[in-house]
Amino acid sequence: MSDNAVRVTLHPAFRKGRVDRRLFGSFVEHLGRAVYTGIYEPGHPTADEHGFRGDVAGLTRELGVTVVRYPGGNFVSNYVWEDGVGPVEQRKPFLDLAWRTVEPYLVGTDEFLQWAEREGIEPMMAVNLGTRGVEAAAALVEYCNGEAGTRWADLRIANGREKPYGVRLWCLGNEMDGPWQIGHKDAHEYGKLAAQAGHAMKLVDPSIELVVCGSSSMQMPTFGEWERTVLSYTYDIVDHISMHAYYEELDGDRGSFLASGTAMDRFVDRVVASADAVGAERRSDKKITISFDEWNVWYLESRFPGEKNLPIQRDAPRIIEDVYSGLDAVVVGDLLVTLLNHADRVPVAALAQLVNVIAPIMTEPGGEAWRQPTFHPFATTARLARGEALDVRVTTPSYGTARHGEVPVVTAAATVDDDGALALFLTNRSAEPVEVEIDHVGSALAVHEGLRMLADHEPAVHGPQHAARVAERCWGPVDVTTAVRPAQGARTTVRLEPESWTALAGTLTTA
Repeated sequence: MSDNAVRVTLHPAFRKGRVDRRLFGSFVEHLGRAVYTGIYEPGHPTADEHGFRGDVAGLTRELGVTVVRYPGGNFVSNYVWEDGVGPVEQRKPFLDLAWRTVEPYLVGTDEFLQWAEREGIEPMMAVNLGTRGVEAAAALVEYCNGEAGTRWADLRIANGREKPYGVRLWCLGNEMDGPWQIGHKDAHEYGKLAAQAGHAMKLVDPSIELVVCGSSSMQMPTFGEWERTVLSYTYDIVDHISMHAYYEELDGDRGSFLASGTAMDRFVDRVVASADAVGAERRSDKKITISFDEWNVWYLESRFPGEKNLPIQRDAPRIIEDVYSGLDAVVVGDLLVTLLNHADRVPVAALAQLVNVIAPIMTEPGGEAWRQPTFHPFATTARLARGEALDVRVTTPSYGTARHGEVPVVTAAATVDDDGALALFLTNRSAEPVEVEIDHVGSALAVHEGLRMLADHEPAVHGPQHAARVAERCWGPVDVTTAVRPAQGARTTVRLEPESWTALAGTLTTA
């Protein structure tokens, strides 16, 4: 094999871990139009009797979302959940300090949880550890999960919901390392509060899983030390530590942007190392896993003016409604490759967000809903990635980037189900086509379906017409009879188009 050849080695016996279905989560925050005219719009032609949009619900099912995080995000750090339950006509609007928007409280805890239940989505609730603390957090768990006969459970029943919701996943605040956060704390302050709140929450319901805040990004000046300090207080209480990361093309640096998956990979490795170091110091056999509960392409530096520059607004203003290209979709696919390759330590993840706000689904008030280009790789991966992630070995040349140094030209992830069903995901980051040799010694490989996203060079434009044009030009089936060539012995060749993400479905069985 030449120095420039690419080889991907697969074997069904070499596995990293089961792919948790919660890896395909998303996020709904009270931000912009994520809730109002997003998932919820009474009077819309498709709205159900509860006011939730049927067209959005249908696209959410098609997207394959399994978990939705709620109600924030930065929003949660000044949220008074008690004001968002009970009769809607008695709820008082409040000024959300995070996004400088008047929140009408038309959707609160019950409305969201019942929507999730109807849609078969697992909720992931966050508690306010910015302006509130232990008592309010434990009370919310009791309200959601408690049996009749206690104060907060009885309030839920009085509000019309007798059966407990049984919410399993809980976030202990949001991005508490960030100076932008309402109630921002240093690692010691937050670690102590998170431990106290988590302890009380598990006394209410010992079955819940807790997510403690990790660093808001790998670029935070406290990264690493934050994880070590926070986990020194919470290691025995929590189950997961959060990770958040957003990626964008800066200054036309396409090569670095296409390598965002490598940056994510390094971030995961460093957080795992930090968590395991704390465990080693404690001589603990417990492994803290990761909830990567905010990730996406977000043009944060180049398009978003910053929270402080937002005027106070009402009526679901249009905030952070990034429009995506085929290039953005290729990067999203590559980020999914990274998450699958860490299935042993990343059981939970959430694409931020679901509707309108840096989202795969867009809507118009009173009008249609449509798929952004980023919708397609997510939906395809959620559909195909089943069973266990394989320990895929990739031999590939690298290329240099300004932001990430040397990075692989080709990345790959694969999953195999108990019946031998295989899903293989491949990214070609180079501007040239690549021939990939799939080495499957001792196994028979058959490919029967393929889908591909191509990067484009056109600027993204708001609206369903643009999204449809991108899909027509960049997204579609792979002709597996020409793109996939069985070769002699246990080797199959796959042709990858320039700057592309490809998903192949088939079988991998022991010969």
